[in-house]
Amino acid sequence: MEKSFSPLPFLLLYLLFCLSLFHIKFVSAFGTVDGSEQWGYVQVRPKAHMFWWLYRSPQRVENASTPWPTVLWLQGGPGGSGVGIGNFQEIGPLDTSLKPRNSTWLQKADLLFVDNPVGTGYSFVEDEKLLVKTDWEAATDLLTLLKKLYNKNGSLQKSPLFIVSESYGGKFAVTLGLLVVKAIKAGRLKLKLGGVVLGDSWISPEDFVFSWGPLLLDVSRLGINDANRSNSVAETIRQQLVEGQYFEATITCQTLQSQIVRDSHGVDFYNFLRDVGSYPISGMAVALSEKIDMKKSYSMYLSSNASSLDLGSLMNGVIKEKLKIIPKNISWGGQFNSVFNALMNENMKPRINEVDELLSLGVNVTIYNGQLDLICATKGTEAWVQKLKWEGLEYFTTSGRYALYCDNDGSTKGYIQSYQNLRFYWILGAGHFVPLDQPCMALKMLGDITQSPAASSSYMKT
Repeated sequence: MEKSFSPLPFLLLYLLFCLSLFHIKFVSAFGTVDGSEQWGYVQVRPKAHMFWWLYRSPQRVENASTPWPTVLWLQGGPGGSGVGIGNFQEIGPLDTSLKPRNSTWLQKADLLFVDNPVGTGYSFVEDEKLLVKTDWEAATDLLTLLKKLYNKNGSLQKSPLFIVSESYGGKFAVTLGLLVVKAIKAGRLKLKLGGVVLGDSWISPEDFVFSWGPLLLDVSRLGINDANRSNSVAETIRQQLVEGQYFEATITCQTLQSQIVRDSHGVDFYNFLRDVGSYPISGMAVALSEKIDMKKSYSMYLSSNASSLDLGSLMNGVIKEKLKIIPKNISWGGQFNSVFNALMNENMKPRINEVDELLSLGVNVTIYNGQLDLICATKGTEAWVQKLKWEGLEYFTTSGRYALYCDNDGSTKGYIQSYQNLRFYWILGAGHFVPLDQPCMALKMLGDITQSPAASSSYMKT
């Protein structure tokens, strides 16, 4: 008897084959076997792919009276990689030698790193016309990512999210914060927002450029004539901003930075106690007669504080191999210059109004600044805070500061001032990258901000 043909086995094989293709093309997350790490891509727009990496804390406390927090880290630049810089050089579980970091922020929270905007780090666009051109476009992409990660994840929804930023990331943080609040209210995002944290953030470029001359004069890095020249260029920038010439203001700002480097004989914009040309890294010295490349200087400062292993080599080597899902034609940081240039018209726009709106909506806003930072100097931060229209500003300004300490020697490490939903931390001995320069103080500050169940006892001096 002739055996009849059954299409079932063939259909099953075909179905499995199709599913495998579906998995490869559209997979949203990979991770470690124990679930302590997850990572993946979210297509935030057609042909625009954002990479994320989530770490679960081994110190996570479940069922505590205060829920375990999650920190979303937003790097600066724009175009700096949170997955690379923030993770391996500042607050992640491993340093660039892949050795455990004693001061990792995982001790207080779960950590979510993203390469934002698209084109940064491992994130990429298939057409550079898709790079974001405004802070709001970047925030919209981030909101899309959060919807993908949170809306169907009950575990994440239980953990309050703190948007923590550094440098230009502060502009992304306040715009994202507003979009998150509105999306939650509209029922489009299942997430509890714990607060927005602005670390040495580029919120008001005008106030920062006017702080550079006086600050460097006070600390003897500029003479009186040099400081006057700096103030004169800052006035030009102010006029350009009044006239809406934001691209031109960005170019003038770069010119001013170059002028200050020349006049100061090499002051570093990320720590005014240091010289740019003093780092023992090949090719790092800046020719004082040429325009300083602030994009390059950003990575130089971090590299000088890290191990000898080059971050780019690490990210394009063993880390890329571990992750497995990075396309072969994508190199970490390969689109960095394009990301920076796409936002040139946005660079000098202030975001003070967005901070005001967050405060008026009752969102917890924390500001922290490193004492030795120049690019986002504390003097400039204090100036833009006084421009807030928030009704609590007068009470905040007149409230007292409390000293902070960290080590057993009892010496003062910083100060805090707060009123209602606004806090300001002054971190002594730190430059632009506070977690790198003062890791103990940064970690204790994080525990205070998030009210982490793992937070230590009080570290204030009354």
